[in-house]
Amino acid sequence: MTREKTSPFTGEDTISTKFYDLVVHNDDFNTFDFVISTLIEVCEHKPEQAEQCTLIIHYKGKCAVRSGDYNTLKPMYREILNRGITATIE
Repeated sequence: MTREKTSPFTGEDTISTKFYDLVVHNDDFNTFDFVISTLIEVCEHKPEQAEQCTLIIHYKGKCAVRSGDYNTLKPMYREILNRGITATIE
């Protein structure tokens, strides 16, 4: 998804920045508590937010747990994969 931002310097120029979603997918291996703690540690979620995302992952099959530019999401993506959780950057 591309979001347009108005330049704070001129008020007229727009800067096109590409934002991505870090999506965690459901699996039958990881526990709720493990996914919740991963979201808190890796994505800096509050406990309530991590729990809600985990429920969405369980019932809907996936959830966008973080949005941002690719360079910000890539280290989070790698760490989530290193912990054995399925994720994608979309």
